[in-house]
Amino acid sequence: MLSEHISPRVRDIPPSGIRAFFELSAGNTDIISLGVGEPDFATPEHVRAACIRALNRGETRYTPNAGLPELREEIAVYLQNSFNLCYEPTDEVIVTVGSSEALDLALRAFTAPGDEVIIPAPSYIAYSPMAHLNGGVIVEVEAAAEQGFKLTAEALQKVITPRSKLLMVNFPNNPTGAVMTYEDWLPIADIAKAHNLIVISDEIYAELTYSGKHTSIASLPGMQERTIVISGFSKAFAMTGWRVGYACGNRELLAAMLKIHQYTAMCAPVLGQIAAIESLRHGLPDKDAMKECFDQRRGLLVAGLRSIGLPCHEPHGAFYAFPSITHTGLNSERFALQLLHESGVAAVPGHVFGAGGEGYIRVSYAASTQKLTEALERMEGFMKVKM
Repeated sequence: MLSEHISPRVRDIPPSGIRAFFELSAGNTDIISLGVGEPDFATPEHVRAACIRALNRGETRYTPNAGLPELREEIAVYLQNSFNLCYEPTDEVIVTVGSSEALDLALRAFTAPGDEVIIPAPSYIAYSPMAHLNGGVIVEVEAAAEQGFKLTAEALQKVITPRSKLLMVNFPNNPTGAVMTYEDWLPIADIAKAHNLIVISDEIYAELTYSGKHTSIASLPGMQERTIVISGFSKAFAMTGWRVGYACGNRELLAAMLKIHQYTAMCAPVLGQIAAIESLRHGLPDKDAMKECFDQRRGLLVAGLRSIGLPCHEPHGAFYAFPSITHTGLNSERFALQLLHESGVAAVPGHVFGAGGEGYIRVSYAASTQKLTEALERMEGFMKVKM
């Protein structure tokens, strides 16, 4: 009975609900998958070419644990220019194996058994399992549809206890596409400071903000010192497979994360770091062009969902729509399964995203206009049968 040796914390976490639906559709060319959040664009050619040149030069060795100095410098400049965030590249920036490793490092570094980790929900499905694996007690606070899926001070204040330690936020949000403005963040920042919370801010979709500019909670007065900003190159730069992310924040907090990184991953892949440098130096126009495509698809998908009878709030960021399916009489899992098997469209049931997710499905518009149009046609036929 070797399974008895599996850690109880590992036994307790469920497999990914997103991957479960992805696996159901994998390999079936008749299925249109709008489930996995991955850009359909290839990494730009000049980025790939820069890595080929580096490979031919034999640049295949370890980098410094915190990442190539020139990449950390480029990240610091980029964040200053794009989001008014100022970090010292030598000790306030760590390059990680994707933003997922950065999230894990932060949770490992700052979570002691019994510490409460507050997570607004609906939220990305990895947050709760990662917090659980590191001994945290997950406290979900619902970011309600009536509030545009934003985190409100009233909801946050209700769940604060003396054991509250971390607040994990993700805006633009996966799965809802919700964003937070400077004014939205002000009362949240006041609560974080009043209760001495560390904020872990996952801003992987920051560049994909369609209404106004992205606002990081770290940019508010008194918040940079208590916020770990996490992002990467997977989504906006179409570099999912390169596995390059980063964490920025207070040097004392980053030093704790770096100690773990040194003993586990050691460093992010060197070719991925070289690709990231090229993207920041010469790839910003590519990023902007991809964002424009996503924005056009966003309009197509949201209008299409509404026209076929699926109410959908306006997603102002990321590349997901989160339409309501409550009026169909089906729960989110049954709706998603029937949509997959009867119409050949893969979406993710909302219940996997935690509190407030039931009654919705997540539909990604990181797919071609042709696929989105065909998916909407299939979904229209499905809805006519169900209604």
